[in-house]
Amino acid sequence: MTLAYGFVKTKVTSEPKLKPSHHGHETQYHLHCNLDVGGEQWDVAINVGTNDADDLLKYKLVFDFRHPIIQTLAAASGGSQDLTGQKKLPALDFLRSNLLDNTGKWRDSDVMDGSDDTEPAATLKRLLSRAHQESRDVYIFGRFYAQGDGLHDVHLNQGSSKGFIHRPGDDSNDHNDIWQDGAVMVDLGEPEWAAYVSAFTQQLVPTDDLGNPQPDATTIG
Repeated sequence: MTLAYGFVKTKVTSEPKLKPSHHGHETQYHLHCNLDVGGEQWDVAINVGTNDADDLLKYKLVFDFRHPIIQTLAAASGGSQDLTGQKKLPALDFLRSNLLDNTGKWRDSDVMDGSDDTEPAATLKRLLSRAHQESRDVYIFGRFYAQGDGLHDVHLNQGSSKGFIHRPGDDSNDHNDIWQDGAVMVDLGEPEWAAYVSAFTQQLVPTDDLGNPQPDATTIG
């Protein structure tokens, strides 16, 4: 079963804060902030790295983002937009669309130590803080919370192994899928937008039609 996925066109209503989340042997870190989504307060958890040197992030922070999706999103109504099951833009797939063409190389995240002066947390926090202070439109793609109002999985959502393998008819896990990648885009009032995308180094590409790694898959980038 396809997981609930989409984006919100929103205003950031609080300063972003770094929060840890424990997953097995590692601690993942997310930037959280409040969002105004149709007059309701939502939360967002944006992945910015881990404390595990064997499972860091590949990321891009692009401040000259010029893809035509900008026009589509700018024309969208405010609030949440359900894209579950869609197989074309504006649903995002880093591997099956040209979304990331001409956006530069993937960068390696720092090992997180709980502080927010490591990358990409530091730069993304400044970007979200600016969006908050200037009341800019922000577009966040990810999977909707199963309980409560919010988005998470704001990163590549395919290419994982072990407990994330997508098996047809099985919706018991937070599995791989195609056309469900997460991202943050910010309209800063300029012709170019800012965009943030990421993937864990243990996520492998290319992927099959279920979003699972192909036999010859390697780390993105």
